[in-house]
Amino acid sequence: MKKFLLVAGVLLVAVAAFAVKTLRDAGQFKHLEPHAPGPCRPVAGMPGAEDLTFHPSLGFAYVSSDDRRATAAGRPVPGGIFRYEPGSHTPPVLLTRGFSQDFHPHGISLFVAPDGTQTLFVVNHPDGATNQVERFEVGADGMLIHKATLKDPLLISPNDILAVDAERFYVTNDHGKPPGLMRTLEDYLQLGLGSVLYFDGQRFQQVIHGTAYANGINLSRDGKTLYLTQTVGKSLRSYARDPATGALTLSHTLALDTAPDNIELDERGDLWIAAHPKLFDFVAHATDLKGLTRAPAQVLRFTGTGADMKMSEVYLDDGKQTAATATAAVFGKRMLLGPVFDTDILDCELP
Repeated sequence: MKKFLLVAGVLLVAVAAFAVKTLRDAGQFKHLEPHAPGPCRPVAGMPGAEDLTFHPSLGFAYVSSDDRRATAAGRPVPGGIFRYEPGSHTPPVLLTRGFSQDFHPHGISLFVAPDGTQTLFVVNHPDGATNQVERFEVGADGMLIHKATLKDPLLISPNDILAVDAERFYVTNDHGKPPGLMRTLEDYLQLGLGSVLYFDGQRFQQVIHGTAYANGINLSRDGKTLYLTQTVGKSLRSYARDPATGALTLSHTLALDTAPDNIELDERGDLWIAAHPKLFDFVAHATDLKGLTRAPAQVLRFTGTGADMKMSEVYLDDGKQTAATATAAVFGKRMLLGPVFDTDILDCELP
């Protein structure tokens, strides 16, 4: 009996220690002090704007919008790609009208050719189970023209995408397992089963493996360094990139005390990364169909490269102004924040 009680006690202590470690790793013990760099106003019409990106010279933004709460409630509505002019009061324009009634966009990436031709790649989850990538061209009238749908068994759980040119791209798999028990264990045991794929214009191939929730991905202005966030792994990785083959070599890992999401670059090449300071708050927010449970939102700015990279916190909200921001994109004095579930994006003024 004593031996049984001893074993039971050890197991209880181990479970308690694991629970405390999990809560600490998720950031649940943090004290948050909200702040913003300037005034922000909500912009309606683009619910669930999980990803958004600026045209690098024209100053408008493409916004990936999908009402995920409607889908979770069993009443899915078509998502869309919008164009939004920051700082103005012009309503956002839907660019994918008539494309598909089963369109649920996720990550997006824009490539602008030297002649100004624009190609937009979009991660799409039609019917909630299929995973594919859509390639659009931007027409003379600014509307999106669908050119191709790309599918592959390697697209297990695509999240963000990075265009290299009008045909080639990288895409992150945030998980290595399909939805179910194994995916849940992958998250809570912090298993590194995620990956990054490269599409060379003909086929998909895995170029990074063993990541703990590979999420945001982007490229330095000179095209030589690829950046990758690990949400569960709580880090920002830098890879040297071979432009000819697409191969990647890890050069630096920056540990973060938060769970990073998507990556955007400004005109100077600085990185802007939205993050989730308290992951369990995010989970509670994500599973609350009414959206009453809120999750904090954070924006980080990174300057420099490699071991010399410096981080500063630009924005932090406890969930009152916005919740669970996935992307922060900056152009000039405007910063746009896109939430995973909220109905409004935030259009903020930088000092």
